[in-house]
Amino acid sequence: MQEYTIHPLVVGANETDQGIMTYLRDYGQRIWIPIYVFYLEGGDKKILVDTGLEQFVVPDEVGKTYGFDILQFEDALATVGLKPEDIDIIIHTHLHNDHCENDYKCPRAKVYVQKAEMDFFRNPHPIDHRYYPDVLDGVDVIEVEGDASIVDGIDVIFTPGHTVGGQSVAINTSKGKAIITGFCCNDKNFPATGPAIAPGVHINVMEAYDSAQKIKEMADILIPLHDLSIGRMKTIPYLK
Repeated sequence: MQEYTIHPLVVGANETDQGIMTYLRDYGQRIWIPIYVFYLEGGDKKILVDTGLEQFVVPDEVGKTYGFDILQFEDALATVGLKPEDIDIIIHTHLHNDHCENDYKCPRAKVYVQKAEMDFFRNPHPIDHRYYPDVLDGVDVIEVEGDASIVDGIDVIFTPGHTVGGQSVAINTSKGKAIITGFCCNDKNFPATGPAIAPGVHINVMEAYDSAQKIKEMADILIPLHDLSIGRMKTIPYLK
């Protein structure tokens, strides 16, 4: 099976409350959450997981404090020798705007999204305002239903709850199965002992809990979608 190296690229950051990450816990703790693009290096395709924010304003000290560069999409791709037009495949964890605003810059890419997520994207409920109707204009979307193999060594796992059609991305690496969560969370969602904690933002909290627990049990390397420590890693697994 093909092995991959994951490159986390920070393409924005938001200041928020820890309770947005962890259901019924830690409200009142202000935190910064990075917005990631993940480049999956290996095989014959140039593959991204999510494309992040297009425009953002982040104080310079945030990146310095947490030990990573916060770059515009094109500049972030350049750090791994890529241009947007090089991208063959984009896999979306979900379609909240901070995960897909740069899709249109990748004209060659096929974009993989859960059918349930696309259905909701086309007709979102007012309770979830994070779906921007024009972000997928002109994008070549391929809808998948449930767990599926995308290419050799990369699978998606249906993990609803945070959104109706979230999907986590399982990547075969030299150190085992790395999983990028399909829902917004950080390290506090996955304590060393005891069950996982549901995302603080969700459409269905029971599904969100079950999805988090499922991924915690499956992953050899767990990659929470908004964890600060991930941004300090140049590669996953770490390569000396």
